[in-house]
Amino acid sequence: MLALLLLSHAAGAATALVADRLIDARSDSARTPGVVVVEGDRIVAVGDRSIIPPRAEIVELGDATLMPGMINAHEHPLMYADDYQQTHLANSSAYKTLMALAGTKAQVFTITSGTEVYWLSTDCQVDPVDAEVSLTPGTPISSSVPIVWDRTRSSVDTCQGPREAVPAGGASYHLAVTVDGFASESTKQFQLY
Repeated sequence: MLALLLLSHAAGAATALVADRLIDARSDSARTPGVVVVEGDRIVAVGDRSIIPPRAEIVELGDATLMPGMINAHEHPLMYADDYQQTHLANSSAYKTLMALAGTKAQVFTITSGTEVYWLSTDCQVDPVDAEVSLTPGTPISSSVPIVWDRTRSSVDTCQGPREAVPAGGASYHLAVTVDGFASESTKQFQLY
């Protein structure tokens, strides 16, 4: 809005933006009301209504908050993959936490067909481990050790004995993955023959 106002006025014409609140990053609290005076493409004054020059165009913004001179105050530094971001990511506590979550201690693989769960990787899991993986922003992660499914129905009750084979002959299944309770975006469909 400020840009539109700047384009619509000749250089030197004053415009006073008046809002219910103004945060100037110098005061301990917001000013109420707040005024920003702009001439051409410059902010020339910040304060209350007493700073409005004679013959200035007054723009009443109502229930708004002015924050003059504050730009790009919100940034997501890990959204782009360049050398700085890779170094920042590798040294962050979030990265170190995710490294530990990538192993079988935190991963759960579930195989379903329709609404029926046929296999859960944690049912008979022995010696779960943490697996170290490299994280790259926007790149899916995968395990270096394959998850083995013997095509049998799992249950904590059948860990020590024989298990029933699951249907094959072109039966359709879905593999879902969760890491520390966070589910993957989608499942992976496959068929058994």
